[in-house]
Amino acid sequence: MTTSLKTKKLIQGQLRNWSLAANNYAGLQKVKTKSVQLDGGSEIKVQFNPERIRSSAAKVDTKSIQERPCFLCEKNRPAEQEGIDYGDYTILINPFPIFTEHLTIPHKEHTLQLIAPYFPSMLELAKELDEFTLFYNGPKCGASAPDHFHFQAGIKGFMPLEADFRGKRFAQLHTIHNGVEVFNWAGYNRGVITFKGSHKEAIESLFGKLHKMLADSQPDEVEPMLNVLAYFEEGQYVVHVFPRILHRPACYFAEGDEQILISPASVDMGGVFITPRPEDFEKISAKDVANILKQVCLSEEACKELLNKLMAK
Repeated sequence: MTTSLKTKKLIQGQLRNWSLAANNYAGLQKVKTKSVQLDGGSEIKVQFNPERIRSSAAKVDTKSIQERPCFLCEKNRPAEQEGIDYGDYTILINPFPIFTEHLTIPHKEHTLQLIAPYFPSMLELAKELDEFTLFYNGPKCGASAPDHFHFQAGIKGFMPLEADFRGKRFAQLHTIHNGVEVFNWAGYNRGVITFKGSHKEAIESLFGKLHKMLADSQPDEVEPMLNVLAYFEEGQYVVHVFPRILHRPACYFAEGDEQILISPASVDMGGVFITPRPEDFEKISAKDVANILKQVCLSEEACKELLNKLMAK
């Protein structure tokens, strides 16, 4: 049985036998959504999802992490939570979903959330789970467990970025390098660098060089700030990298009516803003979204300069 089929069976079984997961997935049918359009024409979906408060408001400072048991370690997971072994990883259903099929894929070892050694695994998993989009949140870019390495995955077709890339309205072919198409995005209100190709090792090489360049620009960080989306379709890997410059926007820390409790991660970068509080869902506007993206993301212009330097290496 393929990993993909095993995963589908896992989801079905967990929704039958684990009441917490079953109730939260059923609750997705009641989740409110709205759409805002940014300057340039890109769409952002906004989702009101109160169960995601755990992630959006997660305390990720060193003291808080040290004082809580790691919820991704097998010994601390709920007894009802089953998993599928995949090499060094365990594929789990995420009991607090954004997607109608939402996975968490932790490493079996309690090891730090750092993408560089595990990026090849991301591509392998994307190919195995080809109905899903894999995503990685950096330790200061939305990961609520920065102490335990993990990916997440959501069923394809949920995030506007996927259709936007296929439509080629915003993604511009920058160059082709060792058989990999390299794209820069324009008019998208956030910097994105995309690699597309069938040669896994060539994509790994490009990502490694980009990662080092970003690391050199942020020498005080344990890892350069970034989010990554990856999926496999029509025999090709597609990897979207979102270089980041800030963990949480000013509105997250504001008080009173000025506060919008959003801690942007990969899904937000992909075009779905998650609001766990009803007041934030009601008031957030296209202007707010654009301002948040401008604060936390590297600009399109800076990404283009980065690509020019990358291709010159």
